[in-house]
Amino acid sequence: MSLFPKIALRPEVEDYLRASFKNEEIVTALGVQEAERKFETLLNHLSHPPAFTTVRVNTHLASVKHVEDLLLEEINKQFNGLSVPILQHPDVQDVLLIPVIGPRKNINKQLSEVIVGAHCGNAVLRGAHVYVPGILSASKFMKAGDIVSVYSDIEGKCKKGAKEFDGKKVFLGNGISELSRNEIFSLSSPLTGIGIRMTEPVYLSPSFDSVLSSSLFLQNLPSAVVSHVLDPQPGEKILDMCAAPGGKTTHIAALMRDQGEVIALDKIPNKVEKIKRNAALLQLSCIRAFCYNGTKALGKAENGQGGPPFLPESFDRILLDAPCSGMGQRPNMAYTWTLKEVTSYQPLQRKLFTVAVQLLKLGGVLVYSTCTVTLAENEEQVAWALRAFPCLQLLPQEPHIGGEGMVGAGLSVDQLKQLQRFDPSIIPLKDTDITSIRDARREDMIWLANKDCIGFFIAKFVKRESF
Repeated sequence: MSLFPKIALRPEVEDYLRASFKNEEIVTALGVQEAERKFETLLNHLSHPPAFTTVRVNTHLASVKHVEDLLLEEINKQFNGLSVPILQHPDVQDVLLIPVIGPRKNINKQLSEVIVGAHCGNAVLRGAHVYVPGILSASKFMKAGDIVSVYSDIEGKCKKGAKEFDGKKVFLGNGISELSRNEIFSLSSPLTGIGIRMTEPVYLSPSFDSVLSSSLFLQNLPSAVVSHVLDPQPGEKILDMCAAPGGKTTHIAALMRDQGEVIALDKIPNKVEKIKRNAALLQLSCIRAFCYNGTKALGKAENGQGGPPFLPESFDRILLDAPCSGMGQRPNMAYTWTLKEVTSYQPLQRKLFTVAVQLLKLGGVLVYSTCTVTLAENEEQVAWALRAFPCLQLLPQEPHIGGEGMVGAGLSVDQLKQLQRFDPSIIPLKDTDITSIRDARREDMIWLANKDCIGFFIAKFVKRESF
């Protein structure tokens, strides 16, 4: 059932996306009405959180069973004794799935209100508390210890420091204020910690603030699938071209048992530092992170440190988790980008891909992925790559728990089967309560986790001959 309005898009962006999901091939296969229904289902899903919280176990330091036992204790404590099952994914065995309970409709709204920005609101729907920088407005007389109702400003119209807000807002749940209004909006000493500790969220999902930080990584299911599809082996040299914040980088290193070399690139300095911190936290020593633009990663080596640029055919495997329009991320109630911004990524992705092909060894594997749902950034890129680089061939993916590729880019039926698209428009939105979880069969819950996740795309190539 839909609790929130569908994702708000600029009209030209919604028309652009609709054209992908109602292209001639889809309409021929499904009919106009069914194609439109699936598109509207997608828009509704994007404003709601996935059905499961997914954590990846750092198998370099801990066993999955050990982390599962510790998580059960933590969740029992956070949920005041409410017993929620934790499932090990049968096909992605270093991943644990925790059902998200909600939407909960019996929460009493309070007179005292706190308004948060849309980005902060999205995090709350995934289990986070409200941090001070995300707070836009608080009731005039709010004190520390007050029970308050938290709302998301989905149109971005609330002014920082406002005492009330009558614009479009969405109820996220209740919490306890850790600070007074005056402390939150103090100009002399801005604060950064937790401002509202959520106690009755509309969607109940565990908070992972400082929870088992060296043993697990909070990661969407398709993002964890990517590294398994890459299938890194101990002793190999691997490039993660657009690596921040390091979730896939550290996963690759763990799958290699920290043996070999993982080069991580990102062009933004503070993001590179985050990769390094995550590698240190998870105690993975084979990772080396560099602040470097991936489009310039091919060239004559300039230093003796083994960093970029790199000579052709330097890497056994390459992951290009490309910068993209991000239209598969959930929850997201308001997507503010213009059509020009959305369509700007295809040329950049092709520049990065061209460099990746040249850096890949003969017989090497290249995995391309995005967290968006557009045809132009996914299947059209695969069609372009196969035309532009005859040396490349699509490979089957393992595990393959998502759907096939979407028609409309001129790919064959066999080629579409080798792609992996996670598309939440496949199923209707469902309410999840603790009774339905306890009564559900395990295989049905795994099926739901595979379908009701973020929008994501994966393609796997092998390089058969020199570029």
